Amino acid sequence: MTWSILARDASGRLGAAIASRFFAVGALCVHTCRGVGVLSTQALMNPLYGPEGLARLAAGESPEQVVAALTGADAGRDQRQLHVLPAHGAPAAWTGASCIDWCGHRAGADYSIAGNMLAGAPVLEATAHAFEETRGLPLPERLLAALAAGEAAGGDKRGKQAAALRIHADEDYPQLDIRVDDHEEPVRELHRLYETSRQRYQPFMACLAGRHDPVGITDRTKIEERIAAFEREGRN
Repeated sequence: MTWSILARDASGRLGAAIASRFFAVGALCVHTCRGVGVLSTQALMNPLYGPEGLARLAAGESPEQVVAALTGADAGRDQRQLHVLPAHGAPAAWTGASCIDWCGHRAGADYSIAGNMLAGAPVLEATAHAFEETRGLPLPERLLAALAAGEAAGGDKRGKQAAALRIHADEDYPQLDIRVDDHEEPVRELHRLYETSRQRYQPFMACLAGRHDPVGITDRTKIEERIAAFEREGRN
């Protein structure tokens, strides 16, 4: 019912983009953790995979070990799809034998893609190609381009409904977490929300309290200066 791409960039940022003909697909499928990794649980998804999978990654298990442990202990594993991308190293994935065609997964140097109930294998191929061909762009823009390419190749064979984008940088909370839960053109709407986030939301987030500054910027004049500078520089 879903396809997603997990990715990372040279700065250490982790990201995920996901789309489906299912309401609020971004709510429970995608999970991220600073400096640890990102995973997505799909098909008849198991939301328990998220916290346990990231905890296992943080404890030093490889993605292959994480996938094996989660699916091995799950009697419903044949109905599940799971892929895991660590902050460093190769990804791992599982597509259960009872997932609905077309279903499958593929991986690149810094990304992982998985999907089920798709129009066909070209959905993943187009998603991967777009991600690879947009090297040099900011991670969220690469993920959005990849998702749009997968949709143009057929996407979810049942149609469109929801999409989501999450970016996790060097804080314990996401740098960007936007969702389209129910829309006729969810991928297009997700791109619009991303562009809207660039107007004030992204620079404002950079002013908040965080790991390296427990107070953040509280002077509203300085916050407005940061927002203005962001707009001038076109920073992401």
